[in-house]
Amino acid sequence: MRKILAFFHALLATVLLTCGVAAFAATSILPSSGDAAEAQVAMDPFGRETPRSTVTNLLGVLASEDPGALDPYLDLPAGMDRAEVVPRLRAALDAGGTLATYQELANEPNGRLDDGLGPTREQVGTLAGGEIPILLTQSSGTDGPAIWRLSAETLQALPDIEPQAIPEEEAIVAGAPALDWVKLLGLLIAVFIATRLLAALVLLGLRQVLSRDGAVYRVLDAALPPLALVVTIVGFRLWSDAAPISIVARQVVLRYLGIAAWIVFLWFLFRLVDALARWLSLRMTRRARYQSASVIVFARRVIKAGLLVLGALGILDTLGFDVTAGVAALGIGGLVLALGAQKTVENLVGTVSVLADRPVQVGDVCKVGDVLGTIEDIGMRSTRIRTLERTVVTIPNGDFSSRQIENYTKRERFLFNETIGLEYALDAAKLREGIGLIAEALAQNEHIAPEPRRATLRYFATDSLAIETFAYIMTADFDESLRIRNDLMLDIYERLEQAGIGFAFPTQTLYLRKDETGQG
Repeated sequence: MRKILAFFHALLATVLLTCGVAAFAATSILPSSGDAAEAQVAMDPFGRETPRSTVTNLLGVLASEDPGALDPYLDLPAGMDRAEVVPRLRAALDAGGTLATYQELANEPNGRLDDGLGPTREQVGTLAGGEIPILLTQSSGTDGPAIWRLSAETLQALPDIEPQAIPEEEAIVAGAPALDWVKLLGLLIAVFIATRLLAALVLLGLRQVLSRDGAVYRVLDAALPPLALVVTIVGFRLWSDAAPISIVARQVVLRYLGIAAWIVFLWFLFRLVDALARWLSLRMTRRARYQSASVIVFARRVIKAGLLVLGALGILDTLGFDVTAGVAALGIGGLVLALGAQKTVENLVGTVSVLADRPVQVGDVCKVGDVLGTIEDIGMRSTRIRTLERTVVTIPNGDFSSRQIENYTKRERFLFNETIGLEYALDAAKLREGIGLIAEALAQNEHIAPEPRRATLRYFATDSLAIETFAYIMTADFDESLRIRNDLMLDIYERLEQAGIGFAFPTQTLYLRKDETGQG
C-alpha cells in the first residue's frame, strides 16, 4: 500500500508541476516580460541579442497570434510575402518541427562557435522530420548591437504544409489550443506510468537475486525511481517532437520540464547519497568505528547542501535568471554573511576539528567541562550528550572543541587506589602482617596488573593507620571492573579478619592529667 501511495503521489506531483508551470509560462514567455536577467541587459527592443532570447521571444510572438509582430524576427528574402510566410512557418513548426529547448539554446551574443556553422549562423531546430535545419543568422542592428533573426535560407526551405484551421469553439490557452495541452498532459502521464511500472518490475526482479543489505541493491533501489522520471522526460521529449501539436505548447512544457529534470536529478543524488551513507555507516558500526560513522553523517550533510546550491543555480538558469551574476552576488553575500555569522562559522570549524582530532565518537562516555554522559550525535553545528540523569545537553561545536574533554570509554584499564584504615591497637608485627596480606591479595588476583602494584603504609591518620593500595584492574568494561573491585575488596577483608587484624573506626581518646595537688 505504501508503494502504491508513493506512486500516485509522484504522479500527482508531476501532473501538478506540468499544469502549474504551463500556466506560469503563459505570461513569462511573452516578449513584453521576457527573462528577468536578459531584460536588464537587453539593448535591442525585441530581445534578439542571443539565440536563446531570439527563439524565446519568437515563441512569445507566436503565442500572441499577431502575425505582424513576427517581422523583426524574420530575415525575409526579396520577393517573399510575409502574409504567406507566417502561416507556413507556424504550420511547419506545429507539424513535427522541433526547436532546441531553452537550456540547449546558446545564451551568448556570438552563439556557439564550435558547431561548424560559422560565427553568424546558429542551428536552433529542424523541420520536416529533421530534414530541414532551422537556422538563425546574425546581422548588424540599425541602432544597437548585432541581432539574430530566422534566416532567409530557412524561410525559403519551408515545406508546403496547409495550416490547420482551429475551430472557433475551441479555447486557446497560452497561445495554443486547449486540446494540445490535454494531449501533452496525457502523453506525459502515459509515459510516466509505463516507466514507473517498468522500474517496479526491475526492482522486484533484483530482490530475487540480490541481498537487500548489499551496496549494489541499495544503489539500484535509490536510482530506479528517479531514473524512471528521467526516462519519462526523455521519452516525452522524443515522442512529443513527432506529434502534430502546437510548437508553443511543446516548447513551454519542455522548458519547464527542465525544472522537473533538475528536481529529479537532485532527488536521485539525494537518494544515492543516503543509500551509500547508510551502507557505509552500517559497516563502520559493525566494525565499532563510530568516529568514521560520524564523519559519514557530516559528509552526507555537506554533500546535500552543495547539491541544493547546484540545483538552485540550475533551476534559476531555467527560469531565465543570470546565474553568473548570481554566483558573484552569492560570493559577496557569503562574505557578508560570514562576517555577521561568526558563531556559525566557528561551530562549523569546531565540527571539522572534532571530526579530525577524534577526541570522542558517538557512543563514548565522556566528561566535557562539568557535563558527564554519552555522546549521542556529532552534528554540523553542535554535539548532543545524554547525561546520567537521561537529559540531553547540546553543546555548540565551537565551544565543545575548546573545552577539556575526558573520554572514559577509551581507557584500557581501571585504577584501584583505595586507602584501608587499620586500628592503632596493632603492634608493629601485626601491622607488617596486615600490609603483607593486602599486598598478597593484590598479587594473587588474576585481574590485577603486575606493574605497578603496591600496598604501603601511607600516613598516620588521626583515627587509623592508613594503608594505601595502588594497582590497575585489567579490563576496559566498566561493569566488569566494578565486579572485580568488589571481589578484591572482599578478599582483603576476609584475609585481615582471619588474621585478627581489625579495621579502624572514628574514635577519640581523652587523656586526663593530674596536677601537682593530685587533683584530676
